[in-house]
Amino acid sequence: MKSGPQRYPGASTAYWYQTQFGGDAMESNVVVWHTTEGTSLPDYSGGSVAPNFTAKPDFAAQRLVWYQHFDFDTSSRALVNQAGGVETNTLNVCQVEIVGTCDPTTHAKWTKAGYAHLYTPELPDWAIRDLAAFAKWAHDNHGVPLTSGVTFKAYPGSYGANGVRMSGSQWNAFKGHCGHQHVPENDHGDPGLLPVAAILTRATGGSMPPTNSTETSMNLQDTVALGDWVTKTWPDDKGVADKKITVNTALGSGYAYARRGAENTDAILKQLEALRTEVAQMRAAVAKGA
Repeated sequence: MKSGPQRYPGASTAYWYQTQFGGDAMESNVVVWHTTEGTSLPDYSGGSVAPNFTAKPDFAAQRLVWYQHFDFDTSSRALVNQAGGVETNTLNVCQVEIVGTCDPTTHAKWTKAGYAHLYTPELPDWAIRDLAAFAKWAHDNHGVPLTSGVTFKAYPGSYGANGVRMSGSQWNAFKGHCGHQHVPENDHGDPGLLPVAAILTRATGGSMPPTNSTETSMNLQDTVALGDWVTKTWPDDKGVADKKITVNTALGSGYAYARRGAENTDAILKQLEALRTEVAQMRAAVAKGA
C-alpha cells in the first residue's frame, strides 16, 4: 500500500506525529493544500490535527522550510471526517499546510503591524518555486497528477457552501491538486486564491510571469537598438483599460507590463499578439517618415 520514497528530501522530522497517531497506509494520488492562518509553525494540538507536511517561509533566505509529520503515503489528520458519507483524511490524500493566510482581513492587519507573512493570492515567486518543487517530487515519485481541474476561490467566498466544494462522488474520483475548500464534509475556505496554475506550470518545467509584484514584465524579443518609446493603455479581458504597454517603435520590440489584476493568461497573450501587429504598423509608419 505504500511505495516510493516516503520522506521529502530536506524536510525536518522534528515534529513527527506518526509514531503517536499511526494512520492508514495508502497510495496517495491527491495533494490537498491548506493555510495555517498563522505566522509560526503550529503545534496542531499535539499532532491530533496535523497534516503530512508544513511549509514555513524563511523570508531572509527566500525559501520554504519543510517539516514532515507523517509519511507521504500515510493518512494525516487535518480534514474533518464525518460519520458516514465519504472518507477524507484516509482517501489517498497527502496534505500540506502553508504557514500564512488566505484571509484579506488578516493580511491587511498583519501588513499594518509589520508582520512578514505569506498571503496566498500574492505569493512571492520563490514560494511558488518551492511549492512547485514539492508538486514535482510528488508527481515523479508517487504519480500525483500535475493537474487540478477545480476552481480556487478567494476567501471568504471560499468558505462553506462555496460552489466549488466537491460532492462525495466527485471527491472519490478526484486525482491531482485541490484545496481544503474543495473537500466534502468540510466548511473551511483555505487556501483561498492559491495560484495553483502557476505552481503546476512551474512543476511541469514551464514558466509563468511572477505573481509577487503588481507589474509583470515580459521581454518580447532582444533589443538591439533604441528608438522612440510609446506608452499605450490596453484593456484587460473584461474590457477595462488598465494595462500600460510600452513599446519601442523603431524595433518592434518592447516590454509588456500586465497588471496582476488580469489573471487570464490567454487574454494577455492575445493582447501581446495585437501589440506585435500594432508595432509592425508603427515601424512601417516610421520607415515612411510619418
